[in-house]
Amino acid sequence: MRGLWAQVRLELALTFRNAESLLLTLGIPVLVLVFFSLVDVLPIDGDTVDFLAPGTLALAVLATAFANLAIATGFDRSYGVLKRLGTTPLGRPRLVAAKVIATLAVIAVQVAALAAAALALGWRPDIEPLPLVAAVVLAVVAFTGMALVVAGRLKALVALAAANAIFVVLLLMSGMVFPLDELPSGMRGVARALPSTALAEAARGALTDGIDIPGRVWPVLIVWAAAAAALAVALFRWEPSD
Repeated sequence: MRGLWAQVRLELALTFRNAESLLLTLGIPVLVLVFFSLVDVLPIDGDTVDFLAPGTLALAVLATAFANLAIATGFDRSYGVLKRLGTTPLGRPRLVAAKVIATLAVIAVQVAALAAAALALGWRPDIEPLPLVAAVVLAVVAFTGMALVVAGRLKALVALAAANAIFVVLLLMSGMVFPLDELPSGMRGVARALPSTALAEAARGALTDGIDIPGRVWPVLIVWAAAAAALAVALFRWEPSD
């Protein structure tokens, strides 16, 4: 266990010392929340911060559990870091566990920062904790599996480009910042089948009075979590030469 927690501390130190990582995981969600709450450009009825606060929470989870993890793991794999750590007493299972624990710790920091910013902007949430936690856990499993598939099959620079492209697509299509009703009708069905959309809808329903969580959210999150985890186990390679 000592080795596991030492690796968790190392993962957290690397994350919080990396300017690009901090911008992706913390800077962008907070900037999106503050900017669009103060600048009236979004086609949203009611108080903008009530719509954006749950959406940026979902955005933060997506940025950390998918984009940041895929990019960091892709470069670790390319440089041979994963191979070397996997042969130490730490072992591969505990290395993966350390990355997951570090990801959850970063998400906790993001939630605190976003909540503080949203409350300062006038957000007054009506919290249902159990559905919110369940949705976040399922989404983290899904995004982590997706990240490991990208990082474990592609070269580092290709993984970087692919992770950023997927991140932008999921951001724009998931109702995190822009309402789903603003998408073309043919794209809405596709968008509602995405795990990022399901997380955004679950967060909005669990944090906003008068909004229910759509029933379709749970099968979408469960299917994506199970499929992404299975694909990660089947497809992840510790070395580029595997």
